[in-house]
Amino acid sequence: MDIPYTVTARPDTGLYNGKLGIWLFLASEVMLFGALFSSYLLLRVGAEVWPRGETILNIPMAFLNTVILISSSVTMVLAWASLKMNQFQKARWCLIGTFLLASGFLVVKFFEYSEKFAHGLAPKTNTFLAIYFTLTGLHGLHVVGGMVVMAFLFGPGAKMWRVAPERYTNRVEITGLYWHFVDLVWIFLFPVLYLL
Repeated sequence: MDIPYTVTARPDTGLYNGKLGIWLFLASEVMLFGALFSSYLLLRVGAEVWPRGETILNIPMAFLNTVILISSSVTMVLAWASLKMNQFQKARWCLIGTFLLASGFLVVKFFEYSEKFAHGLAPKTNTFLAIYFTLTGLHGLHVVGGMVVMAFLFGPGAKMWRVAPERYTNRVEITGLYWHFVDLVWIFLFPVLYLL
């Protein structure tokens, strides 16, 4: 028995099941990160003394990571667009490109964290670093989650293209929506933590 609305839109929402599901999941993620951002703002406003991120954090590395993530969003869109144009191999290369850019983001973040720890800066150092490591660490876990799904889509999950190309395209689109959310979170993290 086939599950309904995996390819076609539901009549009640106009979305297929996977897309509806990812939007509901992303709504819960907005609440999670929204609560953390709100906590950061309340802690900062209530503090008598607050260290400036630019004195502790590495802005050039964070800017590099911003460029990497924006580029990865472009390759993710290209993967989905290639599938819509029936160009499977191009889509696979775009997915691999997105995966490699995500890996690059994590490598830069690893060096940034290593730099902090080498100077004795850890979450226990002060409230600013505690929230910095919490927000960027949680974001990093989301990057890893996206990479796992991408690895599946250009690996064993790619078999679906032969038997159900529309479903496969939908899965890439859903992954893209998640990935754009991950990028958007970083677009907020970068100025809030590093520049303000």
